[in-house]
Amino acid sequence: MSSVLVEVITVQITVTLRRQPVGGLGLSIKGGAEHKVPVVISKIFKDQAAEQTGMLFIGDAIIQVNGINVESATHEEVVHLLRNAGDEVTITVQYLREAPSFLKLPLGSPGPSSDHSSGTSSPLFDSGLHLNGNSTNTAPSSPSSPIDNEPKYEKRWLDTLSVPLSMARISRYKTGTDKLRSNAFEVLALDGVSTGILQFYTAQESADWLRAMSTNISDLTLQNMKMANKCCSPSDQVIHMGWVNERLEGADSSQLYKFKFLALKGSSFYIFSTPPVSTLDWVRAEKIYNLCEVLFKIHKLWLVDDCWLQANLYLGIHQDFDLEDQRPYCFSVMVGHGKSHYFNVELGSELAVWEKSFQRAIFLEVQRTGSKTYMCSWQGDTLCFTVDFALGFTCFDSKTKNVLWRFKFSQLKGSSDDGKTRVKLLFQNLDTKQIETKELEFQDLTAVLHCIHSFIAAKVASVDPVFIDSQSIARKYMYSN
Repeated sequence: MSSVLVEVITVQITVTLRRQPVGGLGLSIKGGAEHKVPVVISKIFKDQAAEQTGMLFIGDAIIQVNGINVESATHEEVVHLLRNAGDEVTITVQYLREAPSFLKLPLGSPGPSSDHSSGTSSPLFDSGLHLNGNSTNTAPSSPSSPIDNEPKYEKRWLDTLSVPLSMARISRYKTGTDKLRSNAFEVLALDGVSTGILQFYTAQESADWLRAMSTNISDLTLQNMKMANKCCSPSDQVIHMGWVNERLEGADSSQLYKFKFLALKGSSFYIFSTPPVSTLDWVRAEKIYNLCEVLFKIHKLWLVDDCWLQANLYLGIHQDFDLEDQRPYCFSVMVGHGKSHYFNVELGSELAVWEKSFQRAIFLEVQRTGSKTYMCSWQGDTLCFTVDFALGFTCFDSKTKNVLWRFKFSQLKGSSDDGKTRVKLLFQNLDTKQIETKELEFQDLTAVLHCIHSFIAAKVASVDPVFIDSQSIARKYMYSN
């Protein structure tokens, strides 16, 4: 399934009509508060004012006329307002999901409340506003022959539309808020134009469809990845990509989020505002980070027993986050200079996929790179610090290249830092069994610490893959479900 038919649910819209010398507003209305039904547009006439706006449809409920609320107005009151509103009339309408049954009554049919002798309109039958409402106009106020004056076509709401699912995104939250939709979610196409909201009777139905839709989108994304990888070298393959919500920096207590498209490709982690659809798009990413220097961290999972689980998936690196927002399935990607990006996904299964994908992408990059060297200093001397997948840690003089010290990964017993530039690495001497402290100063300490973590995790994974899998909090969640 590459597209889906969804129900269109619209908000109120406001339209300005210019009354025409012939044809007036170009619409008819039915309904009224005296019968406890809304006033709705019952007819729209071709090539006249209402039809020309392209925004009005049969079945629209009239909410306001020139800023005056008419939801509690009688039929005659609304007719009077529309006929005497001047040459420019502003109306606010709302689409009704269920069309009122009285719309199906034939135009001009007799009704219990009609009084043709008095000249008044019946609220359950059409009052024509397709003629000029000016009292000096000699045109009759209603069609003399309903059949002859029946419009040749009716402009009605279309209850379904097709939304392409390739690269589409899903949101359970109301746009611009942190409020969940009740038993519903929105599907937004890649073009940003085709959208729709799926409304369900129960939360279970909504959850089932959300999972099904998400799975379908993921399958289509996988197909796009395979096509993209045909044009990429083996060392520059796309590992994973997809939509997330990023919490805006400096957001207040409402915790506003914005859609972002993430990708793990080759040696880099990409953040886009829109998905890359061509090879040129990859250089247009908002942010690009080296995978060896980022750290993936799960923050929240909504578990079966309705409690929050906060998981730290990093070694000896701590950073506090404001976790007061109520969105489940949150993770962050910590980058250089102590900065981070905080994301949210719709499903626990998506969180598990991102966790596994980051692990795989980072491990592959560590194995491809083999080693990373950083400039550092201590007591005025300029040094080089190398993290090597095979050898471990090496520190040497940047000028003479003389090795000052070297330790294996297994000899690292602990570390501490000042949160700025300096770090202490505690190594155990294999001969004396004593702990040796090595102090270094880096320009971007966070990137170095993340790199150390990436190399150690990749080393452990190469020796004991089962251990790495056992540390996956997201996958534990999936198994518990």
